[in-house]
Amino acid sequence: MEGRQVGAGCEIQLSRTAPAPQPAEEMANPEAVITNCSSHEEENHCNFNQPTTISEELLLEDQMRRKLKFFFMNPCEKFWARGRKPWKLVIQILKIAMVTIQLVIFGLSNQMVVAFKEENTLSFKHLFLKGYVDQIDDTYAVYTQSEVYDQINFAVNQPFSFWLKYLQLCNISVGNHAYESKGSKQSAMAICQYFYKRGNIYPGNDTFDIDPEIETECFFVEPDELFHIGTLEEKKLNLTLDFHRLLTVELQFKLKAINLQTVRHHELPDCYDFTLTIIFDNMAHSGRIKISLDSDVSIRECEDWHVSGSTQKNTHYTMIFDGFVILTCLASLMLCFRSVIKGFQLQQEFVQFFLLHYKKEVSASDQMEFVNGWYIMIIVSDMLTIIGSILKMEIEAKSLTSYDVCSILLGTSTMLVWLGVIRYLSFFQKYNLLILTLQVALPIVVRFCCCVAMIYLGYCFCGWIVLGPYHEKFRSLNIVSECLFSLINGDDMFATFANMQQKSYLVWLFSRVYLYSFISLFIYMILSLFIALITDTYETIKRYQQDGFPESELRMFMSECKDLPNSGKYKLQNDHAVSIFCCCKK
Repeated sequence: MEGRQVGAGCEIQLSRTAPAPQPAEEMANPEAVITNCSSHEEENHCNFNQPTTISEELLLEDQMRRKLKFFFMNPCEKFWARGRKPWKLVIQILKIAMVTIQLVIFGLSNQMVVAFKEENTLSFKHLFLKGYVDQIDDTYAVYTQSEVYDQINFAVNQPFSFWLKYLQLCNISVGNHAYESKGSKQSAMAICQYFYKRGNIYPGNDTFDIDPEIETECFFVEPDELFHIGTLEEKKLNLTLDFHRLLTVELQFKLKAINLQTVRHHELPDCYDFTLTIIFDNMAHSGRIKISLDSDVSIRECEDWHVSGSTQKNTHYTMIFDGFVILTCLASLMLCFRSVIKGFQLQQEFVQFFLLHYKKEVSASDQMEFVNGWYIMIIVSDMLTIIGSILKMEIEAKSLTSYDVCSILLGTSTMLVWLGVIRYLSFFQKYNLLILTLQVALPIVVRFCCCVAMIYLGYCFCGWIVLGPYHEKFRSLNIVSECLFSLINGDDMFATFANMQQKSYLVWLFSRVYLYSFISLFIYMILSLFIALITDTYETIKRYQQDGFPESELRMFMSECKDLPNSGKYKLQNDHAVSIFCCCKK
């Protein structure tokens, strides 16, 4: 009785009852008994049933070893073995160039948009905030009631003429600014004040009567109306502020502008809608009202435009290029996803084979070798690039203005694409040292950082609660964490010590013990141990490269296959068409 279906698509003439005498040549090469292999079974997902003869078992083991060895080959070795073209490598190289060009184009456009928005916001502060001066911390405040009234009046009514400020902004601004029009009429300015429902405060008697419910009072100032704000004595009764109850005052209006600098880059100028909000913040009731100006921007395509000369609208060329980027990433995504699926299938096949023939389970570390992390990283980068390219096309079509989201997607994807190049450098032993060091040291470093994080968080909470009232770098947990991380790297040490207020000698003494202990512990001990872990791993990898790496059961099983990639024993029948390339390689 003959056994036929040993492997998928493989017909083998072997006796199941008693093994027939085999020639020495056939026993040395079990593949000599293979008579037919289907061309569609290139990947050889075979059913490793219980072998009935020693020759059949040797053949299955040899076939599994060769299949595993082919799976872990690099693209060049796979080309020598079966003539398989390195399509993934070609697509990755092409994708690096395309994604980088796309990022540069978007970065230049985004840079102009960001610069235009920031410079316009600064211009609005000088136009609508009385006496504004550029400051490093950008904190602008007033301290008297008359100053508050003057600021609001200045923003709404220019001291000389209301019409000059509101209707003829283009005559006083050096930019392309104008108020939003609704038909033939200019849009109104909204003025809102937020205050407690009831508040009777008597600081001299240490008494107060307050209802913390917040009420809102809003009205609109039309361009053709005169507006006055002030106290009862001044008889300007349009709006009166009760500073004992007042929380905030907000002035909101809209402006338009056109960004002309894009013409120099052969792009159509964009039209910007600025929604300006001037906020008078009295939440603290500390005698200091902070004034801030915020602007929300929406970008759209201008309704009626004409650009003379050679400058033409070339948005459609950029969108066609983005379409090619999406197609390239889709091809890369499908090829890498297919490789991940094949790796998972081969993993399950090897686990079943090992359990059937050796009565052993494959270790988790050996199973993880079938999961190629580089392919997963490329899949993630392809997905980010596709989503970012779609957003970029929508931004260019003026349908969206999500520049920040698009920048994060395209920036992260480009970073991952360039990191993916390291995978192909790791095929060379001289360039593989960095990858192996990071791979081996990462689990140790993560465990070490988890322990260090407990100490770091303890210092963060302690510094926030104790030193926060006396030092500006300890006012919030986020600022404390940034300050301590800077101290670990040796930055700004003297300023951290010197800016500590000396109002309380006990707190000042505590701050010295706190800072000295933190710096000594983290710089001289923890940071040194962290570097020692990396250095020790580096030395271990260098020694392994000289003396040989410790082999796992998977690698030991594969090492018994001594066939070289260009030996021709990895080829299938459907590989004859490309055998000329292997011969040329030889």
